[in-house]
Amino acid sequence: MNFRIAAILAAIGVFATAANAAEDDLNFEITPFGAYRFGGGFEVTDADTSYDIDDSPSYGFIVNFRQQANTQWEIFYSRQQTDAEFSDPLAGNPVLDVDIDVLQGGGTYQWDGDIVRPYLALTAGGTRIRTRAGDASRDDTFWSASIGVGLQVRPTERLGLRLEARAYGTFIESETDIFCQTGPNQNVCAVRIDGKVLQQFETIAGIVFRF
Repeated sequence: MNFRIAAILAAIGVFATAANAAEDDLNFEITPFGAYRFGGGFEVTDADTSYDIDDSPSYGFIVNFRQQANTQWEIFYSRQQTDAEFSDPLAGNPVLDVDIDVLQGGGTYQWDGDIVRPYLALTAGGTRIRTRAGDASRDDTFWSASIGVGLQVRPTERLGLRLEARAYGTFIESETDIFCQTGPNQNVCAVRIDGKVLQQFETIAGIVFRF
């Protein structure tokens, strides 16, 4: 599944829905954002080693449209391009290229406020993890969920600022083949990792365009 194409199609679908519902005074928002994502790692099965995902910038967009006065439906997409380091000293600490795409849907609840509105966001969907080492690569897609808390600042009716902290949980099957391992005698994907939840955190700042 190409997460970027799916995210674009989802956004187009919401645009069409918002246009058709304009006569019902449906409020529609799109928020492109920049972010920074922290954390994440896996223990290797039957070994005292691990892969640790490097903290790095990320980016994406959020689409919202109003359900009721204080609630909105939400489509959320975020992409991180980073590295993962293998902790085994005998492997020379190889660095793997890792791309993590998150595509989720859910909703938000906003508390009342004239200019500043606190909110809570809950979404669920899928996370695609792609790893590359040399000429070898692997793609895996897992169920995931996230929770975000933040503030919307609304200095004007059509333009605003969204500041948010979001926590992710990606549900990895135990003993899943996911990461690549390289060395003098091998260049293959993947090793088997042990763990059930990949936990990451993200700080987000975006410009809200309201229609």
